[in-house]
Amino acid sequence: MEWLYDPTIWVGLLTLVVLEIILGIDNLIFIAILADKLPPAQRDRARIIGLSLALIMRLGLLLGISWLVQLKEPWLSFWGFEFSGRDLILMVGGFFLLFKGTLELHERLEGTRQAVGQARTYAVFWVIVTQIVVLDAVFSIDAVITAIGMVDELPVMMAAVVIAVGIMLIASKPLTAFVNAHPTVVVLCLGFLLMIGFSLVAEGFGYKVPKGYLYAAIGFSVLIELLNQLARHKGIKLEAGRPMRERTAEAVLRMLGKRLPDETVVPVLAPQGDAQAISFGVEERNMVSGVLTLAERSVHSVMTPRTEISWINLDDTPQDIQQQITSVPHSFFPVCRASVDDVVGIGRAKDMIADLLTHGNIRKVNLREPIIVHDTISIIRLMDILKRSRGQLVLVADEFGTIQGLVTPIDVFEAIAGEFPDEDEAPDIVSDGADQWSVDGAADLHHLEQLLDTEGLVDADQDYTTLAGYLLERFGQLPVAGDQCEFVGPHARFNFEVLQIDGRRIAQVRVKKLTQAVDHTVQ
Repeated sequence: MEWLYDPTIWVGLLTLVVLEIILGIDNLIFIAILADKLPPAQRDRARIIGLSLALIMRLGLLLGISWLVQLKEPWLSFWGFEFSGRDLILMVGGFFLLFKGTLELHERLEGTRQAVGQARTYAVFWVIVTQIVVLDAVFSIDAVITAIGMVDELPVMMAAVVIAVGIMLIASKPLTAFVNAHPTVVVLCLGFLLMIGFSLVAEGFGYKVPKGYLYAAIGFSVLIELLNQLARHKGIKLEAGRPMRERTAEAVLRMLGKRLPDETVVPVLAPQGDAQAISFGVEERNMVSGVLTLAERSVHSVMTPRTEISWINLDDTPQDIQQQITSVPHSFFPVCRASVDDVVGIGRAKDMIADLLTHGNIRKVNLREPIIVHDTISIIRLMDILKRSRGQLVLVADEFGTIQGLVTPIDVFEAIAGEFPDEDEAPDIVSDGADQWSVDGAADLHHLEQLLDTEGLVDADQDYTTLAGYLLERFGQLPVAGDQCEFVGPHARFNFEVLQIDGRRIAQVRVKKLTQAVDHTVQ
């Protein structure tokens, strides 16, 4: 036992442990890949059995050193090549690694994807364990030969193997989780498997491939993959800094076929007869799109503008007020004096009718306190205010206190689901035949985009939210009846013709779909 006090023995033991771990890493990685084919409850058991078999196999080979040395004697001669038992083992193991690596790569890259809701099919436990045993046999040969070449004492060899496998057993679970969570790492490891299999076959034929070349190639590939993982982690971290709502909206919009800013549209035609290629109908797609883009819209795009507000003037006679209330199908009215900017309160129609019939005037005690918001408020905050208003309308004012419009819950709902005209209203967009529409100048651009199935009319950098605003921006001045302009969308070209001017606003426009678009520029 004097060798226990020899420092060179301990140095050799430490070096051999490190080498055994390095030689066992590839074995451990492939055990992780195979174990992933099993149900989650059986994976740990398969890893432990696989590494335990690897330990037993290596210890058994170490005990049969004399037999292993004899394997170097030629057993077979063929076409000028002499093959020993060791050569045959290396060749069989190498071909197995090439076959297994190719099969796994084909499954990872070309394998069929399971249908949604279909349960994943797992492999049989003992089939995977058998494959692990074969892999252990191949990798154990290399590890044992390395041990024999480094030290002479059998106990040192066995101690190094036990320590190395113990360390690998501890590290196997986190390494397995890491490998299975990163598909590119799995493909890289399968590439290593093919390279190692090729080197074993070459060595079996007598062509020695220096291990340094293999380790240099593997080390370089690992370094590149490490940089790739760091870049991916940084990208995920930057992406995570954006609001979850925004990322989710973009993902669903891509699924709906909507083009996001700074993205190039590449039309993809679904195969004929493929009913599953269209996941959403037109109405469903428009509604989902309306929900996801709602938070990005300004309050101007959903409010009823000042010029269309139905309000009660306290300076009018009771008869005129009563006639106005009964002729307009609204439940709430802003009650003002002389001007809509001088708001006294918000009145309920039935309460004001009762006051007019009973007292001859509208009593302020029955009026509600007006809710006034700034015109820069977000739609999300506005919806919260509408929830707390209990059905009451909300007035929108600019920075100077001038009333710009009003918003009701139905206005927000129309921004999502399209128009719901009142009894005294006509639809903003009316079809005049195939590919032709008569559109009110106050029509919402978002709704018009959805109906025309195009993109590009809405510009987040501009202040306008209606068709009239878009046309005023295009013409640069108030047009006259008969003026026309064209818009080239992603899929078609449209002609806009002004039909009617009402005072200083564009009242009616004819929109006609022309030929298919050839580019994405706006003329």
